[in-house]
Amino acid sequence: MSINEINAKSILRKSKKIDSWFVAQYGMNLYRGCTHNCVYCDGRAEGYYVEGEFGKDVTVKMNAMEILKRELDPRRKRKPFKKSFFMVGGGVCDSYQPIEKKYRLTRHSLEIIHEYGFPVHMLTKSTLIKRDIDILKKTNEKNKAIVSFSFSSVDEKISSIFEPGVPTPEERLDTLAFFKRNGISCGMFLMPVIPFITDTYEKIQETIKRAAEVGIDFIVFSGMTLKTGRQKDYFYNILKKYDSNLIDKYNKIYKGDKWGAANRTYYELINKRFSQIAKRYGMPRRMPVSLFKNILNENDFVIVILEQIDYFLKMEGKSSPYGYAAYSISKLKKPLSEIKEHLTDIKGVGSVTERIILEILETGSSSYYRKLAF
Repeated sequence: MSINEINAKSILRKSKKIDSWFVAQYGMNLYRGCTHNCVYCDGRAEGYYVEGEFGKDVTVKMNAMEILKRELDPRRKRKPFKKSFFMVGGGVCDSYQPIEKKYRLTRHSLEIIHEYGFPVHMLTKSTLIKRDIDILKKTNEKNKAIVSFSFSSVDEKISSIFEPGVPTPEERLDTLAFFKRNGISCGMFLMPVIPFITDTYEKIQETIKRAAEVGIDFIVFSGMTLKTGRQKDYFYNILKKYDSNLIDKYNKIYKGDKWGAANRTYYELINKRFSQIAKRYGMPRRMPVSLFKNILNENDFVIVILEQIDYFLKMEGKSSPYGYAAYSISKLKKPLSEIKEHLTDIKGVGSVTERIILEILETGSSSYYRKLAF
C-alpha cells in the first residue's frame, strides 16, 4: 500500500437535491481510494478518477479538518445549511478503512460536525467505528446519528473472496448489535448483491434473517453495477477464479450500459425477491419516517416520502410518477405549505399525488406510503 498526502481545496459536497437513500444533503470523502479492496466496488471505475491502483493506494486529505471547519462556519455562508443528515462514508472510500487508525480524520470530522449541531449518517464496513461510540452517542442525543453497514451477504466464505479487506459479516453484525445496545439506530445496505452468487433467494433470506435477529431498523437493497473498463476487467478476473461458468451468465445481463447497469428484467427479478422476503420478516425497505421526521424541512420531507413510494412501486415492477414529482418539488423556491392551492401546477403532480402531498403536510405521513412500506 502507498499513501499520498495532499492538501484539498474542499471537503463537503452538496447534492442538488436531498438523497432519499441516506436522507442526506451533504457528504464528504476524507480519503480517496480504499484498501478494503472489494472486488465489485465501482469506485474502481475510471469515472471516479482515483489515482494509483485501487485497493492498494490511498490519498489522504491532510488539511481536511481545517477546510471542514471553514465550510461549516455559519458566519462564512450566505445561506444556512439545509436540514439533513451529513453523510460520512461511501463514495470512493470507506471512512473507517485501516489508515483511519493513524490519521483519525473521520473521528475529528465527527467532533466538528457535532460542534456545529448536525445529525450524521455513517456508512462503513469496518468495525473500527466502535472506537467513536462516545461522539456518536453525544451526536445522537443532541441531534441524531445513524450507523449503517454495507453487506453483499452474510456468507463468510463469499465475503472473504469478494470483500478481502473487510471484517467478516458476523463481525459487522456484532458491531451493529453493539450500536443498537447503545441506543443508536442502525441500517443495512444490502448492496450490491452479487449476481448468481449472493442474489439467490436463500442468500437474501439468510441475510435478512440475521439482520432481523440483530434488530436492524431498515435494509436498503440494490443490485450490482459493472462498468466497462477497469471495474469490469478486475471483477471478471476474480470471477473466473471463483466460477468461470458464470461469465456467460454475466455477459447476458450486462450489455455495456453507460452506468454499468444490468438489464431491467434481472433487476426486477431480484427486487421482487428481496421485497417478498423483507415483508415476511417485517423489515423496512427504506429508512423509516420516524428516523428523519424531525430532521428535514417540509419540502425535503415530502420529496423523501415520494421517492420512497416510487422505490416501492418500482421494486414490484410497476411504473410510478412519484419520482418525477419529487424531482420537480426539489426545484421549488417556496415551501409547499405556501402553495397548497396550486400543487397541480407542479410538473408531475396530478390529483392523486396532490392528495398524498397534502396528507403528508397535514399528518407527517401518508396512508398510501404505509400500505406500500409494510
